[in-house]
Amino acid sequence: MRGARMRAIVVEKLTEPEALEVAKVPEPRPAPGELVIAVRAAGCNFSDILIVKGEYQVKPALPFTPGGEIAGVVRAVGEGAPGFAVGDRVLAYPGRGGFAELAAVPVASAIRMPAGLSFEAGAALPIMYGTSYCALVDRARLQPGENLLVHAAAGGVGLAAVQIGKALGARVIATAGGREKVDVALRNGAVEAIDYRAEDFAARVLDLTDGRGADVIYDPVGGDVFDRSLKCIAWNGRLLVIGFASGRIPELRANRILLKNIAVVGLNWGGHMEKDPERVREVLRALFELHAARKIQPVVFKRYSLDEVPRALSELGSRRTYGKLVINP
Repeated sequence: MRGARMRAIVVEKLTEPEALEVAKVPEPRPAPGELVIAVRAAGCNFSDILIVKGEYQVKPALPFTPGGEIAGVVRAVGEGAPGFAVGDRVLAYPGRGGFAELAAVPVASAIRMPAGLSFEAGAALPIMYGTSYCALVDRARLQPGENLLVHAAAGGVGLAAVQIGKALGARVIATAGGREKVDVALRNGAVEAIDYRAEDFAARVLDLTDGRGADVIYDPVGGDVFDRSLKCIAWNGRLLVIGFASGRIPELRANRILLKNIAVVGLNWGGHMEKDPERVREVLRALFELHAARKIQPVVFKRYSLDEVPRALSELGSRRTYGKLVINP
């Protein structure tokens, strides 16, 4: 007798996101230490594009279902998963499996959602906001009144950094490409926003800070943006290495770190689930508090059905979007 089946995006071979298709697969059952979640919203991230193509540092065995963060309702609870019950509203950060009607996730990756948090907002928090909060608080030790420069400030993690930076009391300067994205950054807490297509952001940052430069620079882009950032970082500044969306991993001569007394600090947020899962939960609780205080609010660019996942990832990869793209299975 055949068991119940569900719809999911299944990667049978590494491919371009546009080639992805929905398949019918058996519904998951919870193994010990797992929850099965009825997915109401799943967040799209640039890492999903890279995983599907086989270009990400994590390479799951084939076949697999992408989708690293979800929010939904607990459908089933496995043995050894105390603290959860069927019907609980939860978000989870399982790394993959989210682009499906149901997802089996380790209980350690899940946390109950506050009543005032929508499923779409919940699906936007674990990666984008977790990355930005941990980077600014744990790695950069951002202080009230400091100048924070956020690159790609209308993108997923960038927009989260703008909102969190403002919530922490920093003076946020944003860079973005084009008038629409500049306006998005300004609406979400930046006091100044620079269209990097129209002017040299390094010179403009120095002008805006009376020659001091940015105390903290948040860089998810890498490449030339990283190189130019060294021109406008303050004495004792901290340059956060978040990612390499430009495609080029920059190199840095150590004397440049010494001369301006700066710190170049990396953040591997994905590694926290393995190395420090309790900190992940602490960060999520802190984000819940900021959301309840109306200091952060995920910006959803567009919602897509499961059949529209190829289009969602294609649009995300095109750099034409801003904020968060959400899948509603």
